[in-house]
Amino acid sequence: MASLMENLIEILGQESSEYEGLLELSQKKTPIIVSGDLEELQKITDDEQEVVSRINRLEKKRMEVTADIANVLNKDVENLKLVNLIEMLAGRPKEQAQLAETHDRLQTSVRGLQRINEQNRELLTNALEMVEFEMNLIHASKAAPATANYTKTAYNTGDTMGVVSREFDAKQ
Repeated sequence: MASLMENLIEILGQESSEYEGLLELSQKKTPIIVSGDLEELQKITDDEQEVVSRINRLEKKRMEVTADIANVLNKDVENLKLVNLIEMLAGRPKEQAQLAETHDRLQTSVRGLQRINEQNRELLTNALEMVEFEMNLIHASKAAPATANYTKTAYNTGDTMGVVSREFDAKQ
């Protein structure tokens, strides 16, 4: 049981470090989103994907170790939470303190990551709305209202205000 707890503490520590790295990347991403540097944004997104991949591997290990601990304790793995494990380790203050500290570090990182990701999501939403506005503005400028110019036979010439046709004329 002691080695299982040590494994769990070690895995959670690694996972916490990875989340802290992911938090740093997300914080770097915020000014890049604001500046609109798509190339740099792509680099950071690629780095984030690597970190997420490592977190997923660690998460699988954590789930395996937690299942082993649940077997040893004869508990249901679905109901076995870190808070419960911390309480169960009352007889082992050193391991209890390590697990509690790692749990707190992990929670702090995840909360910070959620906050930064929400902020980045808002920035990206605003950027997309601005692009859409600009596209509508460009489209509207090309679809200016038609003038009331008529030919001698009373047909509209189809001229539009403020639009100069720059089409290539092969006859010239």
